[in-house]
Amino acid sequence: MKRILLTSIIIASMSALLSSCSCGNNNKGAADTELNDSTKTAIEMANKRNEEPVYEIKTTHGTMKVKLYSKTPKHRDNFAKLVSENYYDGIRFHRVIEGFMIQTGDPFSRDTAKINAWGTGGPDYTVPAEFVNEYWHKKGALAAARKGDLANPKKASSGSQFYIVHDENACLHLDGQYSIFGEVIEGLEVIDVIAAVATDPYDRPYEDVIIESIRPVEEEVAQEEVQVDTISKAE
Repeated sequence: MKRILLTSIIIASMSALLSSCSCGNNNKGAADTELNDSTKTAIEMANKRNEEPVYEIKTTHGTMKVKLYSKTPKHRDNFAKLVSENYYDGIRFHRVIEGFMIQTGDPFSRDTAKINAWGTGGPDYTVPAEFVNEYWHKKGALAAARKGDLANPKKASSGSQFYIVHDENACLHLDGQYSIFGEVIEGLEVIDVIAAVATDPYDRPYEDVIIESIRPVEEEVAQEEVQVDTISKAE
């Protein structure tokens, strides 16, 4: 809703500016074209953010920002839904393999009494697979965990569990097998920190690596859009 309102504000501001610049200016055609381009750019930026939202993942070992992809809308929208419910808050990274990936999203991992069940929890639904050729298991890629092919021939994703790639060279064979739906755009070093923690024989960290919160990055988006509007007015 905030982004929709901000886009409307930008459009309204630009319209007002165009009206105010139309008097007594022999070069108004060029100026109007320039402003129209600025308006178009601002709208495109706002729409792009709506389609590819950014989230801040705050953990006990550092903070990352992730961007969700527009071409995997089922996974994007499911992630957004869970975040809006604070679903991930307090969940551990229950599986960590240095040089491979770090995995989280299992609500059972909040409870050490359920340690033997870690990796099996989630909501009572799956998400249909979304494979996009241009998305691959590069470092920082977000991909959905899932059950194996025998039990899950359609490769449907877990409703909540996901992993973040640590070493792309160890994950390339997963392309086209697991749905990649986003990437880390800030805080790649946090993946290194988490991947380096000591683990037991079942790849469970000895120390707690916990998601403290996942929240949409809305304030920064709003600030950037206001800056675009301000720059256009100055012109």
